[in-house]
Amino acid sequence: MSALAMLYATYIMKGPEYKTFKDVPALLKPQVKDILTEEGFEHLAK
Repeated sequence: MSALAMLYATYIMKGPEYKTFKDVPALLKPQVKDILTEEGFEHLAK
């Protein structure tokens, strides 16, 4: 897992005032989605 994907996932989990899933670059979306799912935040990966 890349550190950048983890950073995006962390920002998404903090709330929409930081980042949302649509802000994630296309190449990182699968990794970020996996991280959010593992952490129980799959509803944010839409």
